[in-house]
Amino acid sequence: MNILLLLRVLGSILLVEGAAMVPALAIALVYGDGDALAFVWSILILAAIGVPLRLLCKPEQSNLRAREGFLAVALAWILLSVFGALPYLFSGVIPDFIDALFESVSGFTTTGASIMPVVEGQPHGVMFWRSFTHWIGGMGVLVLTLALLPQMSGRTSHLVRAESPGPTLSKIAPRMGDTAKILYIVYGVLTLMNWIALMLAGMDAYDAAIHALGTAGTGGFSNYAASVGHFNSAWIEGITTFFMIVFGVNFALYYKALTGGWREAIRNEELRWFLGIYIGVVLLITLNLMPDYEGNFLTALRYSSFQTASLMSTTGYATANFAFWPVTSKALLMLVMFTGGCAGSTAGGMKICRIGMLCKLGIREVRRTFQPRKVHTVRFEGKAVEESVLGQIAVYAFMCLLILVLGTVLVSLENPAAELNDLESSFTAALTCFNNVGPGLSNAIGPAGSYASYGPFAKLVLTFLMLAGRLEIFPMLALFHPAMWRK
Repeated sequence: MNILLLLRVLGSILLVEGAAMVPALAIALVYGDGDALAFVWSILILAAIGVPLRLLCKPEQSNLRAREGFLAVALAWILLSVFGALPYLFSGVIPDFIDALFESVSGFTTTGASIMPVVEGQPHGVMFWRSFTHWIGGMGVLVLTLALLPQMSGRTSHLVRAESPGPTLSKIAPRMGDTAKILYIVYGVLTLMNWIALMLAGMDAYDAAIHALGTAGTGGFSNYAASVGHFNSAWIEGITTFFMIVFGVNFALYYKALTGGWREAIRNEELRWFLGIYIGVVLLITLNLMPDYEGNFLTALRYSSFQTASLMSTTGYATANFAFWPVTSKALLMLVMFTGGCAGSTAGGMKICRIGMLCKLGIREVRRTFQPRKVHTVRFEGKAVEESVLGQIAVYAFMCLLILVLGTVLVSLENPAAELNDLESSFTAALTCFNNVGPGLSNAIGPAGSYASYGPFAKLVLTFLMLAGRLEIFPMLALFHPAMWRK
């Protein structure tokens, strides 16, 4: 175990986090809400720990092995979340550490689940930091660190592989540092386009920034209790719906389209699955909602398209309280919560490519029952999928189901408040936290509710689920394996 290299990587992460607090500090100074000092102290603490780790830890070898890469990712996200909670604590917005940690993890993992029942009137700097954590965590903090500090280590593919969502790693350029830069340039340009579009639609610069950051990271924190529904604007809803879909698509496809491969990008199988599922679910929910909206197809389409895009991209914004929708609509929303977006995007969930491969794997096994001697190959994106990859996907799907069941049981153990003491609340709380969606399907934790009524134990369980879901289980579980810590 290369301890010095591991400490150097963690020091770099803390320095990047300290630098990321500077925009929130500037906003706090501009608005003068009294939260500037909270960011000053947080930045000083991060610098006091990060600078010595970065400068004094000089490893002899600069190549990260797989074990060190997974360990660095897991520890980095834990430290990032702990120190990211400091502005909430120092400002007094969230005085309880477990609540502040829950909010911080929810931000960085782009979950958007909140323990703040009231968000209006909170300090502007803290609320900006709350949404900015979505943007940082959406693409990945280690990817950001590689983009800013490409000399961080010699071999870093294990870092990005452990942090990036999806069964395979999309490597755009030969060097991981160059890949990270390209991804963040695309990410930044799309975020800027979203911010400008929201201002043109009627938002002021601050509100547009909050919601553009939440959309880009597919996180969903808003500075209004009614979320995007606060604005009651078809233009704002349409723009947000469009960009939620945009950020749910693999970013490598945008780079491919910009470099002349747009035909190949359009023909991408995962993209077609993603859009096909989205359009199909929107139409089904629209038809199911029409009686509730006096048979008005366009009104039902407006609300179904937004909510479906929000939950399928795992953003979590809302313009309607879908906790009171018909059971069929809620079941379809639960389906897209589970599937999520594309690999290589900022969306959470199982990922569309895994869903597609699992479906084809199931069809292959059915065919084998009556054609046992025939060789059946699972193909995705026009290529044969290796059996090892199919095995990994099947194991991952099993682990997801197992963790969801265990999470549901653990969340329900703490004798929660009466409005949370039902299976729907416990299961969808575990589901939305693990899949980094945010709002559940019951009214208590739905788009109009919050997670404040849960006790400390349940919040810690949900916090672990958010981290495990964002890092796709194995980096977090590896922390508990003895072999990870052996020399």
